[in-house]
Amino acid sequence: MDTRILGSLGLCSKAGKLIYGVPMIIEAMQKGKRVFLVIEAGDTSNNTHKKISDKCNFYQVEKIQLDVDGGTLASAVGKSSALAAVAITDEGFYTMVSKYFDK
Repeated sequence: MDTRILGSLGLCSKAGKLIYGVPMIIEAMQKGKRVFLVIEAGDTSNNTHKKISDKCNFYQVEKIQLDVDGGTLASAVGKSSALAAVAITDEGFYTMVSKYFDK
């Protein structure tokens, strides 16, 4: 499951439909940008996990946590340093990714 999601995230990244990193994701939600799904790495700290979960609950954004580390998540989307989370901003890509996980 995770490898298919990571492959799909690579396509999202190339299309420019991802937001990278927790601060940028939270800022986008606060500014009203449509975020369809937040994907969190499995190795985030408790504080980061709580921050992401609280914001997603408040703004009613779906969130999943993958069983991969931040480095693997980053390399899947073409970034060199570890990422705690990415967010999908396109409904079509959200639909493509969501078919790979159970809601």
